[in-house]
Amino acid sequence: MQYRTLLLAAVSATSLISTAALAQTASNGGPAGAEVQEIVVTGTRTTGRSRLDTLAPVDVVTSQSLQQRGVTELAAALSTTVPSISFPRPSNTDGTDAVRPATLRGQGPDQTLVLVNGTRRHVSALLNTNGSVGRGSAAVDLNAIPSTALERIEVLRDGAAAQYGSDAIAGVVNLRLREAATGGGLSVTYGQYETEFDGFYGRDGNISDGATTTVSGWQGLPLGADGFLTLSAEYRDRENTNRSDIDRRVTPNRITSRFGDADVEDVSFYANAGKPLGDVWEAYGWFGVQERDASSAATFRTPTDANQNVPAVYPNGYLPKLATDTSDLSAALGVRGEIAGFNADFNVAYGKNDINFGVRDTINPSYGAASQTSFEAGGLEYSQTVFSADFSRGVDVGLAGPLNVAFGLQARTETFEINQGEPTSYNRGPITNVSFGSRGFTGFSPSNEVDVDRDAVGVYVDLEGQLTDKFSASAAVRYEDYSDFGSNTSGKVSARYDFTPAFALRGAVSSGFRAPSLQQQYYTATSILYINGVPFETGTYPSVSPVGAALGGQALDPETSRNYALGLVYRRGAFELTVDAYRIEVEDRIVLSETFQGSATAAPGTNARVIADLLAPFGATAARFFINGVDTETNGIDVVARYRIVDPQAGVFDLTAAGNINEFEVTKTPTASASILPTPTSLFGRQAVLRFEEGAPKQKLTLQGDWSREAWGATLRTTFYGSALSPGTLANGSADSETGVRGVVDLEARRTFPMGVTVALGADNLFDVYPRQIPPNLNTTGAAPFSSFSPFGFNGRFLYGRVSVRW
Repeated sequence: MQYRTLLLAAVSATSLISTAALAQTASNGGPAGAEVQEIVVTGTRTTGRSRLDTLAPVDVVTSQSLQQRGVTELAAALSTTVPSISFPRPSNTDGTDAVRPATLRGQGPDQTLVLVNGTRRHVSALLNTNGSVGRGSAAVDLNAIPSTALERIEVLRDGAAAQYGSDAIAGVVNLRLREAATGGGLSVTYGQYETEFDGFYGRDGNISDGATTTVSGWQGLPLGADGFLTLSAEYRDRENTNRSDIDRRVTPNRITSRFGDADVEDVSFYANAGKPLGDVWEAYGWFGVQERDASSAATFRTPTDANQNVPAVYPNGYLPKLATDTSDLSAALGVRGEIAGFNADFNVAYGKNDINFGVRDTINPSYGAASQTSFEAGGLEYSQTVFSADFSRGVDVGLAGPLNVAFGLQARTETFEINQGEPTSYNRGPITNVSFGSRGFTGFSPSNEVDVDRDAVGVYVDLEGQLTDKFSASAAVRYEDYSDFGSNTSGKVSARYDFTPAFALRGAVSSGFRAPSLQQQYYTATSILYINGVPFETGTYPSVSPVGAALGGQALDPETSRNYALGLVYRRGAFELTVDAYRIEVEDRIVLSETFQGSATAAPGTNARVIADLLAPFGATAARFFINGVDTETNGIDVVARYRIVDPQAGVFDLTAAGNINEFEVTKTPTASASILPTPTSLFGRQAVLRFEEGAPKQKLTLQGDWSREAWGATLRTTFYGSALSPGTLANGSADSETGVRGVVDLEARRTFPMGVTVALGADNLFDVYPRQIPPNLNTTGAAPFSSFSPFGFNGRFLYGRVSVRW
């Protein structure tokens, strides 16, 4: 362990010293490669603006950089490339094991807007209701889009609700699809975890699991003489991982749980096309679909658990498995051209996400030995249709450059459905003194069924221009009206001053909002929730339902935000440096409340007794719902330094150092109304607050070097993660645990052979680094040795090989 730590430190120090030295060389006018001018379209409606000329920070991630690593999930690859993006790997969190959320700048997963070719993408039907990062959110599933279908990704790290509408509080991720009329590629990647795990309860030795095979390819085809059709496909098969320790509650002592990545098999297909219609107009569109089958594990039920086990069926206990089958579809069709001197773009985009749940290797204890052992538990469905019309043109008004005038409108329709499972997945059978419903995941009942929709219309005006030779500015305002809660107006002002061609300052002030999702407004389900080890029959109810209203629930309002940003840009030769500080203030954030726990045996006049009396008419013993009222402040800084050197003998070196510091603070939490409960009670308690404030690392630093020479190439990347906190339920903090400060090294070597064939070998987490284990007193069963808040997971070293060919 000491040798591994010293070697990691040496590798990291070498990377840092090399980057600093090369940067110094560049600033002194030393050898350097040509500066790359990457034109971006995110965050600006002015054409021809490069990444370093923007008024707000924009990261550009190419498809090549996404593929030069072992992981083939888009979100995971993106999180190691953009320092302010976090993508933890939760386990034992129901559907979140299969549809995992990513976050930007410490904000919620649903506070980052995701676009595809500049159009709003639909979110997942899944609502994250368990104790993971992103609890209470319904976010875009980035892994539903194969990286082989992408040309590049643009990440706008700034509030942009005035430009793009709801959800863009933290920023915008714009996925740009590949456009090719010729050429193609095919790639096959295989890898698995080869790791050594030493558990507190006796699990010791080498582990080989998580075998993953990914086959992906794309082909460009001509559409006539001047159009293109690009087809992309990907197949991935990933076996589960398991880092559970030995369970000493059972005889013989053995591993009874499964804590790690889910089994996942998915297949994706994307088509992107464009075709000129004469000299002025062009038609374009795309279609994408993914089918994903995932299987994750719930909590092990012991042989002696009389409440949840029937020994005649499972004499040795049982481990329920949750099957999460997802179908994701997106399509768009549009035309763009010119009307009266304005660039015009009209498009319609449709997206749909279906999730069906099944529970296997389980039981409904209330049916006793007659219970079936597998259930269809129902499903969720979300769809979105968006029509957009955008217009822009440059106008000469006597400034140093044309004033770009842009305006447009967007109309959106959303739907959300909950479909019931089979009756035995939610019914209470003839045995009344035990748990009911399928264990591991209780099916949706007829009373949970939902079929709702809403409409929204927005209009915007966006101005951007070069006021003087050195000073540029922009201003945007957007008005949106929703059929379910009313309207909102957002604004943004940005400016940039170039003191010299090498140095500039930029800044922005904006307001923003996020509309409550249909999932947050209408999701309802009944399940068993464990609180301090005690099971409660808990319902998650709409805030305006009879149950929610009885406990003080009210209709949800949109979240509102204020963003402040100030940054600098420095470039000289092949060296570039951007430093961007930010402050994000969010009011009335929508969160899932604490669970109201009732007890019919509690003393009259106590909170527990009042809650029991309020819930008794609805047949529940505990309840929770979504609420407004949490205010947060985030202060942070992003630093990105890049340097490129070209040496005729040594080859080409691309060096990057990128870091993020993010301080998140909850400044206000709501309290239950005194007219409801006799004793004031926080609706967003200590555990929930700490999950927000410290559930993601406050610091992250990535040092990466890419080298290529003739047919050879290599990538060395070291990522340092600050510690993340996994908050426990005890007020004194004794049940909290931390992941610890860790550094993870990834290494890949490549060789290109004739005919365009490239062979790569590599290791993600080369030195087999794990987060800090949860102490035995907080993990008495050995089932979950690590925190799901770990920013790099808890699977250890991943070895892989890849064979690819381009034509």
